[in-house]
Amino acid sequence: MFPAPEETRQDRRSRRADRDGDDTRRTRRGVEPEPEAEDDEFEDDDFEPAIAPVRRLLSLFIAGFSGLLAVGLIFGAQTAGVGSARIPYAVVIFGVQVLFVLAWTMAMRPAGAKVVGAVGLLTALVADFAAVSPASAGLGPLALAAVAGFVAGFVGQMITGAARLRVTETLGNTLLIVIGVVSFATLVVLTRIPEGTQAIVICLSAAGVALLVARLMDTIAPVPRIAAQVPRGSLGVVVGAMAGTLVAAIWGSYLFSFSPKSAAFIGLAAAGAAVLADLAVGFAEVGRELAGDAPTMWIARHMQGPLGGFALAAPVAYAVSVIFLT
Repeated sequence: MFPAPEETRQDRRSRRADRDGDDTRRTRRGVEPEPEAEDDEFEDDDFEPAIAPVRRLLSLFIAGFSGLLAVGLIFGAQTAGVGSARIPYAVVIFGVQVLFVLAWTMAMRPAGAKVVGAVGLLTALVADFAAVSPASAGLGPLALAAVAGFVAGFVGQMITGAARLRVTETLGNTLLIVIGVVSFATLVVLTRIPEGTQAIVICLSAAGVALLVARLMDTIAPVPRIAAQVPRGSLGVVVGAMAGTLVAAIWGSYLFSFSPKSAAFIGLAAAGAAVLADLAVGFAEVGRELAGDAPTMWIARHMQGPLGGFALAAPVAYAVSVIFLT
């Protein structure tokens, strides 16, 4: 074998150099990485969020807490008397308000949490006193207590300086705590209205049964999932609201101030408000976790939903008394 002529070898080297240069230019222009970009795009399209597991024992615990809370509030209203005899029921309401303030403050972790908690407890005391002491029953004193508590909480947070950069969040958290404790105080006012205790029985029975059944359904069949990250099933929410409405209709056939039809409508409003408030608390907790906030004490997180449900059902009971019974 004789070596190729010098001119032939130079032609081969020049063609090889041209080919390598083309490859280098294509690499610099990003031609070759295109298939990888397409693979990443397909991976993003196929990505599915992890489904949060449903802890059935925890759902059973929340269901039991909801039932006990409903029983305590209803039987306390039945034992409330006239004048100073309402004070024991006000003490029961204050105990529930303390749980509400602690659970919601620990779960939301507002700026100046100590200030918000202290103002919430003071507002609860003032609202309960305003519900028991006036000669005539009404929401006027409770409204004044709510305004005073909101202003005091906001000013206290501004003075501490921690909330100045999160003014909107500070306003929302303070308002939720204050409105929640004042809502429970409306149950004390209801015991002073004729047939108001019957409205408490219907509304709180519907709310308690709705929360109880909804959580029990989550232990049995948490389907279909409302959201992948929220360990709740929509079947429980629907069945719970229906069960609460049925219980209210049954009460309506025994209580002389209501008919089964009117009691069913009232029970549907109370039960729907309770289960939706409980569900909204679950979405809010997931939102805080996705935002990177550290989880709070588990008992505070899971008591938050039932307490919020009853706090929303209490004004419904008062509205029922004012609209249908007076």
